[in-house]
Amino acid sequence: MNPFSYSAAFITFFSVVGPPKVLLAFAGLAQVHPARQMRTLALISSGVAVLVGLVTGITAPWLLNVFHISTPALQLAGGIIFFIYAVGLVLGLHLGTSPTHQDAPDLTSGVRELLMPYVVSPLAMTAVLIEAAARDSFSWRSTVVGAYVSVIAIDLICVLVLAKILRRTHHATIELLGRLLGLLLAAVGVDLVLDGLSDLGIPGLYLRH
Repeated sequence: MNPFSYSAAFITFFSVVGPPKVLLAFAGLAQVHPARQMRTLALISSGVAVLVGLVTGITAPWLLNVFHISTPALQLAGGIIFFIYAVGLVLGLHLGTSPTHQDAPDLTSGVRELLMPYVVSPLAMTAVLIEAAARDSFSWRSTVVGAYVSVIAIDLICVLVLAKILRRTHHATIELLGRLLGLLLAAVGVDLVLDGLSDLGIPGLYLRH
């Protein structure tokens, strides 16, 4: 495994699905789920995230070929979806989630709420597909998957260690941080769309680089 390639992929995934983004998603759940259930929820969602990343990364070239998807089109789709989700955060709308029942929070509802921001994050899956398809070799795809799994492992450790602190965080603080993060993520989504348009050869957009 090439150390430089691994470190570059690791930094990419850390920026799109690292603890700063994941902890906020878990903080909202920690308000209604007991500590033991939060640990189980973290383990299950992280395991599913690893499985999704593993399958997506290893099969990336075939997935893109089967569905006839180009890299620019993938960037545009991922950027638009992520932008819509981020705008929802800014407006206080939790898109793709169902209301958590305060009386009887369960694991199923918790995992469902983590689907969009964590398990199948649009930006993370876009990054996995683009990075894995960048070189036509199994060793490179395994490097990409290894970097992604490493970041998920760090996320899991952070959630398990900080579970009690997340549970004590005031709801208003979580909402404030969520809206601030939404603004930043919206900018990331726009940037990804511009990258896709630039790769399609739209005149003038190459100047932003």
